[in-house]
Amino acid sequence: MRVSEAAVYLGVSDDTVRRWIDRGLLTATTDDAGRKVVDGYEVAMVAREHATPPGLPPGMRSSARNRFVGLVTDLTVDTVMAQVELQCGPFRVVSLMSAEAVRDLGLERGSVAVAVIKSTNVVVETPGGAA
Repeated sequence: MRVSEAAVYLGVSDDTVRRWIDRGLLTATTDDAGRKVVDGYEVAMVAREHATPPGLPPGMRSSARNRFVGLVTDLTVDTVMAQVELQCGPFRVVSLMSAEAVRDLGLERGSVAVAVIKSTNVVVETPGGAA
């Protein structure tokens, strides 16, 4: 994945990604076009290590969005079912799906994927409110 793409998934600037490469936090190689690239799985691991969910401003109420773009960090696949783990910014999302779906989507560690959450149970929180 290109440095600019890694920056998007890490929530930092391109320059920050380049500094992290220089410091050895990320390993870079060169693609066929001569551009600096990093491994998607390694980017996901760095995102996980540096993930800190932002706090809500005082008095702010929140209901999480239902679409999270991220990178596949782990896959456990058997003959019928699979567990797919994504790192979506500071959020870890785990999905259970068929092994066939994993194959059809071409999912592997480091793949870009979007977790779309649809649920019959939605939790909305407010400061000082009851859970």
